[in-house]
Parts: sequence; structure tokens; C-alpha cells
Amino acid sequence: MSDATAAITAYWDDAAASFDDEPDHGLRQEHTRAAWARLLRSWLPDAPADVLDAGCGTGSLSLLLAEAGHRVTGVDLAPHMVERAEAKLAAAGRAGRFLVGDAAAPPTGQGRYDAVLSRHLLWTLPDPHAALREWVARLNPGGRLVLVEGRWRATGEAGAPYVAGAESLPWQGGVTAGDLAAAVGPLVSTLHVEPLSGEAELWGGPVTDERYALIART
Repeated sequence: MSDATAAITAYWDDAAASFDDEPDHGLRQEHTRAAWARLLRSWLPDAPADVLDAGCGTGSLSLLLAEAGHRVTGVDLAPHMVERAEAKLAAAGRAGRFLVGDAAAPPTGQGRYDAVLSRHLLWTLPDPHAALREWVARLNPGGRLVLVEGRWRATGEAGAPYVAGAESLPWQGGVTAGDLAAAVGPLVSTLHVEPLSGEAELWGGPVTDERYALIART
């Protein structure tokens, strides 16, 4: 493991204990949880589908996927995040497969998926374009790529400054919908963007930055 990867892993491991305190991370409020469940139903294929949750964190979206009847595989670089995801689904009596590894190149072998879902991960990656190509390559024909992204403050999602050297990340601080659509467009057959900034129930309150979902099909 490189020094940079070790630092990133340590950052998110340290963030795991308090990660779910954010309303859109833990989904502890029923209205927030219901809002995300509604959107996932509209974005994803009918259940049961094989869904890869790339950068699954503590597994809140993975749990919603499993509750909707999907077969979910979650991947995250941080072991403590994966431990919490496993515990979250087990406590709910739901099945899920979770792997510790680089979400940009998921360690899932030759497995193919009906959908790849990623939320607020691309800004952390040293080569987000390579990750997009990798995710599209993991999709079955007609599969869906669902990216929940935005353009926000230049700090880590946990609210603290991110790892040393993060200022050189291509999409540090997030990525605009226009830039992400330009990157994804050549890789897929269709795509559309759904603005989410005005959906206060998703975030635990009003937000003023750019937030959106990009949904593409191969």
C-alpha cells in the first residue's frame, strides 16, 4: 500500500465512528431514509438486480438496496467502514456482500452488475476518469451507472481537512454536473442529470451548493 493510500484509508477509518451522524449518511430520520429509498427505486432496475455500491461507506444505501430486493455488493477502502456496513445489514436481517478494496477498481473478479451506484466518491479519487471507465466495464449490457455527486466545500466529507496532497486531486471539492456529464457521455449510450439541491429532505435541511444525480445506461 502506498503512503497516499495508507493516509486515505486512515482518514476514512477515523471518520467511520461518526460518519452516520450526518443526516444523509446515517439516514436515521425516517423522512430522509424514505426520500433516498424513493430515488433509488426510480434510478435502478426492477429488483432483484445485481448492484455494486462503489465506496459504500457504512452501508446505508446498501441497506436500502437490500431492502428493495437487490443483491448488493459493497466495496470500500476503509476496513472500519466495511465493518459497520456488515453490521448494519446483519442487524436489519438483510444479506449483502462487502469487500475491503479500492472502489475505483473493485476487487470483484469477473463479476458483472446490472447497476453500479456511487455517492460522493469521485472527488476523493486520483484518477476519476479511470474509475468511470472501470465501472462502466463492470456493467451488463443495458446496465445503469448511477452517480450522486456535487460541487461543495474543499474539505473532507467528515468536515475536517482532507489528506495531505488532496489539493492536487482532479475533482477536489466535487465536480459540476456539466463536467461529469462530459466525462461519462462517451462511455454510455444515454444519460440524464437530476438536480438534487432543492431536495432538502435528502440532506437533513436546505443546501446551497450543487448536488445532483447522473443516471446513465450502457
